[in-house]
Amino acid sequence: MSGGFPIDLILFAMVAAFLVLRLRSVLGKRQGYERPPATPGMPEARSARIEAVTDDVAPARSDSVRRVLPITSSQAGQALSRIAAADPAFEPNAFLDGAEGAFRMIVAAFAQGDRQTLRSLLSDDTYAGFEQAVTARENAGETQRTELRAMQEIAIEGAALTGNIAEVTVRFVSDQVNITTRNQEIVAGADAVTEVVDIWSFQRDVSQKDPTWKLAATRSA
Repeated sequence: MSGGFPIDLILFAMVAAFLVLRLRSVLGKRQGYERPPATPGMPEARSARIEAVTDDVAPARSDSVRRVLPITSSQAGQALSRIAAADPAFEPNAFLDGAEGAFRMIVAAFAQGDRQTLRSLLSDDTYAGFEQAVTARENAGETQRTELRAMQEIAIEGAALTGNIAEVTVRFVSDQVNITTRNQEIVAGADAVTEVVDIWSFQRDVSQKDPTWKLAATRSA
């Protein structure tokens, strides 16, 4: 084995950096209108039920993943219009695309203990909670395995514009496998697909040039 620096590691780092930058760009694009397992210490943001779509929401488009946007006259729809007025680059369907990408990256990063990715996509307070959970898992000698098998639904449930701070709350319904092991023995979860509901709130200062929306809060359905 030669003593040279491994080129494959350099290429892997470049690809990872590109993916993060690409996600940040998509999540910040114009939006016209408008969970991991029960690991101790991680903010709870899941439920085993799917909430019914009400008259306040309407399907955004039809594809393999059901996407739902608030109707224009709803409170959330009006808030999304105000966000679009404050930020001409805001468009809801593109936002949902970026939110899905962020969801996938954050779920994977939490399971892998990837603090760098979490740091780039989470607000300071939210990152502190996730980092504490990752540290506790490491100290306990535990390993987390999360497989996101399918995304069923992504829906904007709420929105607000307070001063320059825009906030959009999204419900994610997905099929996941979550297992926590210690010394190769399962201590939590099971090797079975479970439907999971996460409700995450993303925030961005619309007065800033940085287009990144960061995960600012998680809660149960």
